[in-house]
Amino acid sequence: MNQGAQVLSTAGGALAAQRNRVLRNTYWLLALSMVPTVLGAWVGVQTGIAAAMSPGIGLVVFLAGAFGFMFAIEKNKNSAAGVPLLLAFTFFMGLMLSRLLGVVLGLNNGTGLIMTAFAGTGVIFFGMAAMSSVVKRDLSQMGKFLFIGMVMLLVAMIANFFIQSSALMITLSVLAIGIFSLFILHDLKRVQDGLETNYISATLGVYLSIYNVFSNLLALLGIFGGDD
Repeated sequence: MNQGAQVLSTAGGALAAQRNRVLRNTYWLLALSMVPTVLGAWVGVQTGIAAAMSPGIGLVVFLAGAFGFMFAIEKNKNSAAGVPLLLAFTFFMGLMLSRLLGVVLGLNNGTGLIMTAFAGTGVIFFGMAAMSSVVKRDLSQMGKFLFIGMVMLLVAMIANFFIQSSALMITLSVLAIGIFSLFILHDLKRVQDGLETNYISATLGVYLSIYNVFSNLLALLGIFGGDD
């Protein structure tokens, strides 16, 4: 009995250590991924490469590039190419974000709006991270509903690209902030529960959620708080 309990205790300790290691690596890689994102955004704003594309071409490049990178990252998540691919992806995402940043920076209070969006995203992230360590309930079922919501949101955003409804855009941005905030909670909880054991996949999921929260929050601030 004592030997069996010792084996179980050792196994439980090893699993806990693995979960902590994956979570720690996820946070470190997430922090590192912000560097190429900022660099990509800076290059985009300075060169105007994203703004030079027509909205239609920009949408195609964004979707093709994003899904292409995500496929490559997931395929190479267990190899040495996983981290470089993820960092290249975050540079690309920063580059694509530069169109929105350029528009906001054109406002008199644009810099302040960007800092507000950054601070708001930080509050949401740390709030969801803290909640993920407190909530004991299994949230894996929530992922199905969030995924369905994300797909519907993406379809609606693509449709609104042609409809050009300001009211719909505002509604979708609010929904996106809510959905991707919950995705942060869900993805971090999966790591803590041992359901996600690859820190590259975990980082990719959380990064995408943070990116979407920030971009939609910034879009809303630009609409309602912009000072021409």
